[in-house]
Parts: sequence; structure tokens; C-alpha cells
Amino acid sequence: MEPTFGLKTTPMHVPYAEIRRVWLEADEVPQIRDAWLWDHFLPLAGPKDGDVLEGWTLLSALAAQTTRLRLGLLVTSNRIRPPAVLGKIASTLDVISGGRLIMGLGAGGTYQPAGLSGIPGPNPAIEEYAAYGLTLVPPGEGVDRLRETIEILRRMWTEDEFDFHGKYYTLERTRNAPKPVQKGGPPLLIGGWGNRMLRLVAEYADTWNISGPPHADLDTLADRVRRLDAECERIGRDPSTISRSLQQIVSYDDPAGTREIVRKAVALGFDHVVLSLPRPYPERAVRWLVREIIDPFH
Repeated sequence: MEPTFGLKTTPMHVPYAEIRRVWLEADEVPQIRDAWLWDHFLPLAGPKDGDVLEGWTLLSALAAQTTRLRLGLLVTSNRIRPPAVLGKIASTLDVISGGRLIMGLGAGGTYQPAGLSGIPGPNPAIEEYAAYGLTLVPPGEGVDRLRETIEILRRMWTEDEFDFHGKYYTLERTRNAPKPVQKGGPPLLIGGWGNRMLRLVAEYADTWNISGPPHADLDTLADRVRRLDAECERIGRDPSTISRSLQQIVSYDDPAGTREIVRKAVALGFDHVVLSLPRPYPERAVRWLVREIIDPFH
């Protein structure tokens, strides 16, 4: 199986002009199918007082300047924006991009220790959420809130007017126009690794995303693939209808090592790889990715 590839530029300690440079280059390189940002307000590494650009604002600017790339946030925190507000933002972005948005979603800040994309480790959300007046919730509640958000988004994208009365969110006479360009709304990517999240992936997602080494080793990836297959079997869904996407940090010094991780992930069933670029970005970074990482798979 030959995987498809995307790239990620984490907008942390990186000037806007540098992110824009990489995205405009990627838009001209057909081997890169999609491009991604993140959804954090404070740096997760390096100086704590460094620059961080807000994800959806930045995504809108990049969407307006590109023409081909699919694009999104890997992943949007469900704890930051009310669901209907997020649905309006996403609808607008899909219009701006001409129907290129992929709706990346995650549960967001929860109490359990969690690292990037839900991999166990120190929880960066504690300091970040306190700084921005956001609240953490228990893991189960986080997943249940995300489930309600998914229903709200889909109804905003397909219905003229509706009410919603959930356990966590209540909407009255919600109307959303214009609708997304993509019929039925943007495809849904869910990022996460826990059992509750994989159940949600099996029920709703078009794509599942998880981070690879060093955040999760290959044995963990294999276990999570098996778990997702089991969740699909439980509800009678064909597992092959869910794309499996790996987010992998690139090593500029050891591209062969990155290629080997990608090769092993593809053998586990991952059909899409998002190559995350460490800062600072080299000149012609996208063409370096194609030459050193992507071409060997084609």
C-alpha cells in the first residue's frame, strides 16, 4: 500500500511569513495532499513566552492564499469554542477555501495526564487552560461533549433550522448560512488514542489520527489499530471505510529513520502520513520532504 502524505507546521516560535512560505510551496507540490496547523494558545516546548498564532485565524489566512491543498487543524480542541460557534467558523472556512476543509476534532483539555494527541505524559492543557480561563473536564465527559458537538456540526451543515437539547449543550432555532461548500459538510477527522475515543472514531469519523514516535511507540500503534478494528466490528462498520492517519515528526538529520517509521506504520495499516516539520523550516522544505521521505514510497 502506498500512503498519501500531508504536512504540519506547528505555529509555535515560528513567524507567520515562514509558515506561509511552506504552505505556498506545498500548494504547488502534488505529492502533498493536505496541510495542518494545531489548536494551542501557549508554547508546548521551548521558551514559555514565545509566539503562538491562533489556529483557525491562521488557517483562514492560508486558505485564502492556497488553491489545492486540503487543510485543517490537527486537531481542534472541543473545549475552547462552543459547538455552534465552531460550526459557523468551519462553515465559513470551507467557503473561503472552496470546499477544502477537513474538520479535525479532539476532546480537548481533560483531567487525565495526557501529552500531544492524547499520548500519556505531562498535560500541557493545565497551564494553558488556566491562562485563558478555560475549564478542564473528566475524560468521559470530554468524549461525551465531543459526541454532542459532532451531532451539532452535522445538523448545522445539513439542516435549515433545528433545536438541540443535549446533556451539555442546548440550542434553540439554530440557523447556519451559508452552508459549507462540501455537501453534507467537511469530512470528519478525529484524533485520539483512548478506548472511548476509538469508539467515537468507529461511529463517526472518516479519518482517525494518532501521533507516532516519540509520543507513541509502534507497539502502541498496533494495539490501537486492533482496538479500532474491534470497535468497528462491534457496531458493524467496515474498518476499511476509516482512513488511518499517522502524525510523525520529521528528523532533518535522520530522514532514513523517519522513512523507517513511516514504512512500519504503513505495514500496520496506516494509509496517510502527516509529516510534522520541526522549526526552523529549511529552505524548500517541502521539496526536501518529497525527495527524502515521500518519493521512496512511490
